[in-house]
Amino acid sequence: MLTYKNQTFVCHLDLGIDILRKKWIGVILCHLSEEPIRFLELQRRVKGISQKILTQQLKVLEQEDIVAKKIYSQIPPKVEYYLTPKGLKLLPALTLIEDWAKEYYN
Repeated sequence: MLTYKNQTFVCHLDLGIDILRKKWIGVILCHLSEEPIRFLELQRRVKGISQKILTQQLKVLEQEDIVAKKIYSQIPPKVEYYLTPKGLKLLPALTLIEDWAKEYYN
C-alpha cells in the first residue's frame, strides 16, 4: 500500500492508472504526443470536450508534471501545451496499450 495526495493505492500501477483513467486524459496525451499545441487547437482536436473540462484536465496534468505550458510574451497572448520529460517517458507505455487494443479489439 502507498499513499499519494491523501489517497491510498494498492501499488504503483494502481496509482498510475488512477491518474490516466480520468476522462479525456488519454486523448489529450495522444494529441500532445505529436507536437506542442495551443489551447483552442487542442480543444478543436478533442471533439466534445468543454473549455472548462479541458482547463481542469490540463491543470491535473500540469500538477503531475506530465504537461507544461509555454507562455509567449506577445499580444494577444500565446500559450502552448507540451509534454514534459516525465510525460514523454509515459509515451511508450501508452503506445503499448494502444497496440494491444489494436490487436485485440480492431
